[in-house]
Amino acid sequence: MAKRRLNKQQQWRIKKIQQERAARAAKKEESISEKLDAGDLGPEQQGLVIAHYGQQLDVEALEGEDTGKVLRCFVRANIDSLVTGDKVIWRPGSDNTGVIVARCDRHTLLQRPDNFGALKPVAANIDYIILVIAPEPEPHDNLIDRYLVAAESTDIPVIILLNKTDLVTDQNRDAIDRLLARYEKLGYRIERTSAKTLEGEQAVRVEDLVKGQTSVFVGQSGVGKSSIIQTLLPEASIRVGAVSESTGKGVHTTTTAKLFHLNCGGDLIDSPGIREFGLWHMTPQEIEYGFREIRDLIGHCKFRNCSHMGDPGCAIAQAAEDGRISTERLKSFNRILQDMAEQQSRGLKAD
Repeated sequence: MAKRRLNKQQQWRIKKIQQERAARAAKKEESISEKLDAGDLGPEQQGLVIAHYGQQLDVEALEGEDTGKVLRCFVRANIDSLVTGDKVIWRPGSDNTGVIVARCDRHTLLQRPDNFGALKPVAANIDYIILVIAPEPEPHDNLIDRYLVAAESTDIPVIILLNKTDLVTDQNRDAIDRLLARYEKLGYRIERTSAKTLEGEQAVRVEDLVKGQTSVFVGQSGVGKSSIIQTLLPEASIRVGAVSESTGKGVHTTTTAKLFHLNCGGDLIDSPGIREFGLWHMTPQEIEYGFREIRDLIGHCKFRNCSHMGDPGCAIAQAAEDGRISTERLKSFNRILQDMAEQQSRGLKAD
C-alpha cells in the first residue's frame, strides 16, 4: 500500500510550484544577504514562531529588551521548513522586521498528509492533542480511532474530551459511557466538560487541561472546538463556525496556524490543518502501530503477509476471540485497512 501515485498533470503542477518557490527563495535570500553585508541586523536572540504566513512568519522575542514583542520575519533559505510552535534564533532589523537564522531542536512535530500523500509539518513542540467529541453530533468509534491512529504516529499524548455533557440524556448515556470506557481501558485519559455548565463530579474545567502546556484541539465539525477555544481566549479574534441545523456540520473559519498565550499559563495552537488528519499516507504496519492493543501483536501472525482480514493463523483475530481486543476496535481496524486499500486502488486506476 504505497503512497498515492501522481498523474502527469499533477507532477507538472508540483514541478511548476517548486520552481516558483525556488525563484522567490533566491530573491529573498539575496535581500537578506544584502542586509547582513550592510550590518543592518542586530544580535542573535531566541524567539518563538507564533504564526505562519507563506514566506513570512510572526516571531515573538523571548529575550532581551524586545521580550514579548512580535515582529514579521524572513527565513534564511538554508533552514528547514518552519512551523508555528518552533523555537528559533533570529536577528532584528531596523525596520521592525527580522531574519530567522536557525531553528532550535523540536521535542515533537505534528504532521498531516497533503492532497498528494506527502507529509506536511503543521506545528511543533506540542505537549497534548485534545480530541474533542460530543453527544451531538453522535460520536462514532471508527472516526475516533482514525484520529487516535494519526495521533499515535506523532508520539504526542492524547486526551479524549467529551464536550457538551449537558446533552447527555437517559437515551444516550449508556452508549457514551461504554464508548469512553473502551478507550479508558486502553490507557487513554478521558475527561468531560460543557461550555454551558460545569455541574457534576466528573466535570473538568478546560483550563485545567491546558494549563502550563502547549495544546491543540482536534475533532469533527460541530463538537464545540471553536467554542472551547473562544472560552479560553475571549479577547482573541477567533470566529466560531456556525453549525448547520440541516447537516449538523460546522464551518471552518481559521485559515492559518497560530499560537495563542492563555491567561491560565498555557499555549494553544489553532489551525484547521491540525483539526483533521488523513491516513492515506500510512502503511498497514503504521496502522497496526496506531492501535495500542494490536501493536504488541505485530509479527506474530502465521504468515508474514497476513492481511488481518480473515487469514488463517492471524494473531489479531485470535486476540479478538480471546477478548484481548474489543469487537468494535477490530471492526474499526479492518475498516480502516479496507478503506485505505480502496483509496490506493482508485489512485492506481486514475493513472
